[in-house]
Amino acid sequence: MKYVIVNGDDFGASDGVNRGILDCHTKGILTSTSFMVTGRAREQAVDMSKSNPMLAIGLHWDVWGEDEREFNLHDLKAVRDEFRHQLDEFGRLFGRLPSHVDSHRHAHRHVVETFRELVEPLGVPLREDGRVKFIGGFYGQWEWKITDLHHVSVAFLEWILRTEIQPGFNEVSCHPGYVTPDYQAVYLAEREEEIRTLTAPRIREVIAEEGLQLISYADYNRLNAGKTP
Repeated sequence: MKYVIVNGDDFGASDGVNRGILDCHTKGILTSTSFMVTGRAREQAVDMSKSNPMLAIGLHWDVWGEDEREFNLHDLKAVRDEFRHQLDEFGRLFGRLPSHVDSHRHAHRHVVETFRELVEPLGVPLREDGRVKFIGGFYGQWEWKITDLHHVSVAFLEWILRTEIQPGFNEVSCHPGYVTPDYQAVYLAEREEEIRTLTAPRIREVIAEEGLQLISYADYNRLNAGKTP
């Protein structure tokens, strides 16, 4: 069986990002999202999630924002302290543990062994820890500040679903969102194109044609309960 998790990063970043993620969940193929406790619209995201219980929500650990903060990843004590702080905030806001863990701008890749240590007691996947294949090609700006909408098009997502999904568990990451005044970022207009693709009827057809099974990270955790990573 080929299982596919479609995960939207940056939940809580803005009103537009929140609405985009929820539209892709209710009208498209998005099954999971990663929540920023640092986001300007985090309270709104928490409220919106209450009406969408099938949306799995993980922790999107964020120490940089959109280039407005500095954080020394070589200070491992600071990394551990900030992780515990953000995990505690997640628990306070949602009343539960995250379904998975990843990070804004892949910050955890720089300290991956420390993150393995921090996430292991939670019993949930860490992005790229080997349990779920990470597929990050659905992204509309592979050159800094140069928009390439082909890589967030229906045709390109169809290609990913037909050629990159392997037997077992796969995550296709995405960054949908509407452009709103409360959020400024280099990656912005591309988010609306992602919404159009993730909600396109053709993508549902491809998933059926390929025999793929859409699941969330919560589903993954239920399917693998009690198994050693």
